[in-house]
Amino acid sequence: MMEHVHLAEEEEDLYTGYNDYNPTFDSEELDNDAGFQQAVRTSHGRRPPMTAKFPGTAIGGRPIGTSFGSRTAMVSSMGRPMTGAVQDGVSRPMTAVRAAGYTSSLTRGSTFDPLGQSKGPAPPLEPNNEDTPEEKIKILERKVNDLIEESCLAHSLVAPQLALEKAKEAGRKERALVRQREQTGNGDHINLDLTYSVLFNLANQYANNDMCPEALNTYQVIVKNKMFSNAGRLKVNMANIYFKQKNYLKAIKFYRMALDQIPNTHKEMRIRIMQNIGVVFVRMGQYSDAITSFEHIMSESPNIKTGFNLILCYYAIGDREKMKKAFQKLISVPLGVDEDDKYISTNDDTRANMVIEAIKNDKLHQMERERKALAEKYIMTSAKLIAPSIESSFAAGFDWCVDMVKSSHYVELANDLEINKAITYLRQRDFNQAVDTLKTFEKKDSRVKSAAATNLAFLYFLEKDYEQAERYADLAMSADRYNPVALINKGNTVFVKQEYDKAAEFYKEALRNDSSCTEALYNLGLTYKKLSRLEEALSCFLKLHAILRNSAQVMFQLAHLYELMEDPQQAIEWLMQLISVTPTDPHVLAKLADLYDGEGDKSQAFQYYYESFRYFPSNIDVIEWLGAYYIDTQFCEKAIQYFERATLIQPNQVKWQLMVASCYRRSGNYQKSLETYRDIHCKFPENVECLRFLVRLSTDMNLKEVQEYSIKLKKAEKMKEIKEQRVKSSREGSGGRGRREGSASSEVEVKAVSHSDAKLQSPLLDSGREGSHSSSAKGERLSARLRTLPGSNEPYEASSHQRDLDASYVDPLGPQAERPKTAAKKRVDEDDFGDGELGDDLLPY
Repeated sequence: MMEHVHLAEEEEDLYTGYNDYNPTFDSEELDNDAGFQQAVRTSHGRRPPMTAKFPGTAIGGRPIGTSFGSRTAMVSSMGRPMTGAVQDGVSRPMTAVRAAGYTSSLTRGSTFDPLGQSKGPAPPLEPNNEDTPEEKIKILERKVNDLIEESCLAHSLVAPQLALEKAKEAGRKERALVRQREQTGNGDHINLDLTYSVLFNLANQYANNDMCPEALNTYQVIVKNKMFSNAGRLKVNMANIYFKQKNYLKAIKFYRMALDQIPNTHKEMRIRIMQNIGVVFVRMGQYSDAITSFEHIMSESPNIKTGFNLILCYYAIGDREKMKKAFQKLISVPLGVDEDDKYISTNDDTRANMVIEAIKNDKLHQMERERKALAEKYIMTSAKLIAPSIESSFAAGFDWCVDMVKSSHYVELANDLEINKAITYLRQRDFNQAVDTLKTFEKKDSRVKSAAATNLAFLYFLEKDYEQAERYADLAMSADRYNPVALINKGNTVFVKQEYDKAAEFYKEALRNDSSCTEALYNLGLTYKKLSRLEEALSCFLKLHAILRNSAQVMFQLAHLYELMEDPQQAIEWLMQLISVTPTDPHVLAKLADLYDGEGDKSQAFQYYYESFRYFPSNIDVIEWLGAYYIDTQFCEKAIQYFERATLIQPNQVKWQLMVASCYRRSGNYQKSLETYRDIHCKFPENVECLRFLVRLSTDMNLKEVQEYSIKLKKAEKMKEIKEQRVKSSREGSGGRGRREGSASSEVEVKAVSHSDAKLQSPLLDSGREGSHSSSAKGERLSARLRTLPGSNEPYEASSHQRDLDASYVDPLGPQAERPKTAAKKRVDEDDFGDGELGDDLLPY
């Protein structure tokens, strides 16, 4: 060991030897050193180092020896044992390191346990005693806070009833908490913030559930309590409730009381309250007081909504100059919205482009767009409102508004105002001025040009100038190919040419550009129906029904499609849904009755036919069905009023008057029947059927006019035979070719009628056409029913010949079995519902 000791010499450097390598510090070999590993595993290696020094170290300036590598205890210079050395098997107490785990009784070989883990786990903490009053109060406070949070959460989830229940329960718990504090003598330590929160939440939930008196009482409790600071602001909420109740005087009173209690430093709150006061004055019709409030707001903190309300008030009192000034103030209100140029990438910086993409559609940009759209809406509405009033003419007023807008930072709105000017001309039915105004945009930029051309195409389409409509539709498409309205107008112009495949392609392209374009989807369904692709048409209208749940036209088309697919039950189901939307549409009721009649359900058919007649008592088909129904059920007296109604509608149709006389005869009122036949004979002296019944009635009643009517009957029959012979001879002279040509011409006539009926018209707005289209098919069924009516026991109808007379004048077309059923079927299929209108839903872009 002494070989490592260096003695100080005068000429020797004191720092030599410190860089010599000492094998004791070789840490790489420690893993293989058995002695070191044994020392680590036992407490031998944790013994304190030797601190004894040789005498004279203070004089020498440094220690003369060390204990590096020593494994035996060294004796100090005084000959006493070192601190911590073991003597006679007992360790000396080391009070200085007792906290590290050593004790006076520590013996050799004992385990080093500074954390006391050998003593086992620590005893559990003593549980809080919940029976103490303080702990009960804390638990109750937590329950009240939890109930308030649950109430607010239920309100956010649109469950107002649950939110109110939670608020009431929180109020009950809070009162119990106050009583418990008073019982324990802690009444001075009541949590006022908790009480305020409970009452405020309860009042809000009362208001959300439209329980206005309870809400006002709860707010009154808060406001009257002087311990609640700043409770006077809640008078704004009370004023809102009075406004909701239309108690405007009290609303203004409480708004002003709240305004008095809010300091001037809260400028935004005061502006909002004054705006509410102005709105209340508008509701009361006191426009001068409202103007005072709005003018103050526009001078202190101008905003778009207040500027718009100020224009409305000036318009109400008719002040032309102030309307102009208010409009100028409105367009000068700063929006605080950045320009859209900052969202456009101008360099190749990848990082900057990523930032732009991230903020291009974030919440802030969405809010900016909404604010800008709202401002544009108010400006456009104000211009359209005041334009006819601020100048001598509507056009001059609109031009003044356009000039003002061009000089503001809303320059892009000037073109939109011009287009709205053209639309206003349309509403005034000044089509020439509208067309001239729209034509001025042909040299503008693409967006405005596309909008103007779209409106021009729509105008010409409504005027049935399909060439001009197609021209401007092409112009709108060339200016903006992604304009769905332009594509729809183009598809409409192709549709009227019966090029349904091309029309379908344009409608599909419009849907690809705008999947929410309902007009394109509706027209595509109509096109598929024209192409007899009923399943695809049904799919289109079902999708449209999912978007427009209450659209009557869509339900009507679905019912028609199911009828074409020979599923009357589904057609009835959709018509029932349609009636729930439009319960007073007579044509829908008549169609539903017709379907029930086809299914054999006469009672339901009668119910809906009767409802249809009640709402529209001029439908001949409905009148005829009801009259035949009453005759069939042996209530001829009730049938008379319906046939008399038909006589008023069609006074030149003799069959309705003959049916009235027949009903009188069937009911046994022969005198009234005779008078009716006489009136018919005066109006239609050549009617053979009327003369025959007059002869029979006069004979049975022994009247003197028998001879006269008999002579007239013979003359009328002779004239009828002559006419029939002339028609027969003309047919025989024409030959077979003539007959074939005649049949061909009649077939062409049927197709022409069908083509003219296939106009683009709304099934609801023009559903009266439905009755005329299906009148032949319905007339066949009604005539068949009238021919089979029981009449063998009635006078004047005992012979089969006489019954044929009734059938002939009821149904002038002849027996039903002799008619071509295919033509009638075709008319029912194509024209019974109508095709819906393509142009009706195409509003100006």
